Amino acid sequence: MTRSKSNRKFLSSSEPLLEKGVSIAVLGIALLLAPVLLTASPMLKPVAIGLRLPGWLAFISGFVLVGVHFASRRWAEKLSRFAFFSSGSRKRARHRTAAHSVDAAARSAGKSRSGTSKTAVRPHQPATRWSPAVFGAIEWRRFEAVCEALFAQAGFKTRTQSHGADGGVDIWLHSANAKGPVAVVQCKHWQDRPVGVKEMREFLGVMTANKLKRGTYATSSTFTPEAQMFARANGISAMDGPAMLTLIAKRTPEQQQALLAVAHEGEYWRPTCASCGIKMVERKPGKGGIAFWACINYPKCRRIMQMSTSAG
Repeated sequence: MTRSKSNRKFLSSSEPLLEKGVSIAVLGIALLLAPVLLTASPMLKPVAIGLRLPGWLAFISGFVLVGVHFASRRWAEKLSRFAFFSSGSRKRARHRTAAHSVDAAARSAGKSRSGTSKTAVRPHQPATRWSPAVFGAIEWRRFEAVCEALFAQAGFKTRTQSHGADGGVDIWLHSANAKGPVAVVQCKHWQDRPVGVKEMREFLGVMTANKLKRGTYATSSTFTPEAQMFARANGISAMDGPAMLTLIAKRTPEQQQALLAVAHEGEYWRPTCASCGIKMVERKPGKGGIAFWACINYPKCRRIMQMSTSAG
């Protein structure tokens, strides 16, 4: 940045050279052309001869100043290109250093890019009954699966997308008596903060874009008072963690156990990469620090997640 500023100052300071050079060169040409007009008079002929030397000096001086201007401009442009490529080299070097750090973190955690974590362990045995602890133990994809199973038990035909861009919809709800989706569901597996009115407004925008008047926003956390008011005013069903547990408690014991089986399916504690749809792996910073979850497809996918303390 400093070098580019100095180059601009250098270029601006060379502009007067061009103006002066052109002016002096034009004056020199005028002095050289004057003798042609003055030699017609015998009395002015000596004056005409005397103007030739100043004319040539002015013309040459102006030409030199113009040349200095263009030479200095070319030199400044070379310096700018050098600064640009040097800056790019520094950025690429920082990028390689960051990538090396992530690789070192993977090696120190005892795993490769194509393998799975050797240190990640199950936090505890699966629960035998529903409680808030179940939401804290499962990962986000399992939470979405539980929400989908809840609506399927209610008689809806569900459609989901396991990973990638979902357009703000986690679950599409279809009814046997209607053509096309009748409602949409957004799921937020949050533990440390409530869902706010900003997220609720975004969900209403998704409903409007899909020309739907019904929608459910489900979260393992809670909603702010503003979000709850917005939901009531716009026909959105706001279902927080306690409300989900109340709904599950109304199901038959067999249905409740079926929902538990969905929640604890596979490595339920290990998060899924939202971009790739595969389980993430545990990694630790190469120079020490807090472990984190990272996509196994690094460096193609650089998605990471903070590791929950409840996951051991």
